[in-house]
Amino acid sequence: MKIVSVHEGTVPISSSIRNAWIDFSAMDCSIVAVVSDVVRDGEPLIGYGFNSNGRYSAGEILRRRLIPRLLEAPADALLTEGGENFDPARAWAVMMRNEKPGGHGERSVAVGVLDMALFDLASKIAGQPLYRFLSDRYGDGDPDPSVFVYAAGGYYAPGKTTAHLQDEMRGFLDLGYNVVKMKIGGADLSEDLRRIEAVIDVLGGDGSRLAVDVNGRFDLRTALAYGEAIEPYGLFWYEEPGDPLDYALHATLAEHYRGPLATGENLFSLQDARNLVRYAGMRPDRDTIQVDPALSYGLVEYLRIQEMLSRHGWSSRRCVPHGGHQFSLHIAAALKLGGNESYPGEFQPTGGFADDAVVRDGRVGLTETPGIGFEGKARFFDVLRRLHA
Repeated sequence: MKIVSVHEGTVPISSSIRNAWIDFSAMDCSIVAVVSDVVRDGEPLIGYGFNSNGRYSAGEILRRRLIPRLLEAPADALLTEGGENFDPARAWAVMMRNEKPGGHGERSVAVGVLDMALFDLASKIAGQPLYRFLSDRYGDGDPDPSVFVYAAGGYYAPGKTTAHLQDEMRGFLDLGYNVVKMKIGGADLSEDLRRIEAVIDVLGGDGSRLAVDVNGRFDLRTALAYGEAIEPYGLFWYEEPGDPLDYALHATLAEHYRGPLATGENLFSLQDARNLVRYAGMRPDRDTIQVDPALSYGLVEYLRIQEMLSRHGWSSRRCVPHGGHQFSLHIAAALKLGGNESYPGEFQPTGGFADDAVVRDGRVGLTETPGIGFEGKARFFDVLRRLHA
């Protein structure tokens, strides 16, 4: 059993939307196809991977370092002890050989792309959907049958009015979501409060069904001012108010803002996540950690993060990954996380779940297709197949 070839490419996921920090006019992401010599129904089994939105493609690192290491490694260095399947953890060690510690960022994205493809491939070889494969090996063997999802949107965009924002949120509710998220921090406080109140009106006056996301824009003074202004709304959470590595800012805010906070989508390693829970004032009874496995060295590293969080008294239910894609949806079901993000209509063709996925009362079920199930996402699968076909 061996990897025959690895194909890498870039796909655009650009749009005119913006948050408080960046616009997405030039956003793209890396995609890979890992082709094995395992043949089923006359076709080789292939694992697919990509990186989540918000980080650009990492093709140079994939081409120059990671893919050559996988292809040059002895075949048994990538396999389980019995040789019956690929072992993503052993492959991870091969990819990270001769890489110095620290410097987490684009490297973690590149490793995450290949890690996703290797887990897709391994679960296909096992003949299981990824969430069952993961639950049997890393969970309790009894995965969640469905996962809580919230609809993320509410971006700023040219010509987008408050009425348009309200229509967008009504559309999310019509799709079956109960909780929605909008961007703030890209306007002044008074304008953002008007936008927040307009969305709460759509939610029947229930602020606990609305999350707001700053994308790391605020300094401490602004974060505190917004916190004081929005606390009476009783929001679902107040997300990433300051720079993701400014743990002191976050800890100070947590002393003043009594509502739930959420952060972690821009932390890409075990070490950074550990510093978050050590120094950022995160409260395990109400706050949420949003580390995205696809951006943070993949599921191999995410499993280490989960182990660390458990040692620090955190429940897996306090973890809701960023990204809004099928990989983290499977992980959420297998590891019994608190839910998963969802982007209805944004970041296509990579974002979102299988074409036949249905959200009911804020929850979505899992595909039974072996692997992650990209084959059930027709537009994206066509892009992936063109990498190697």
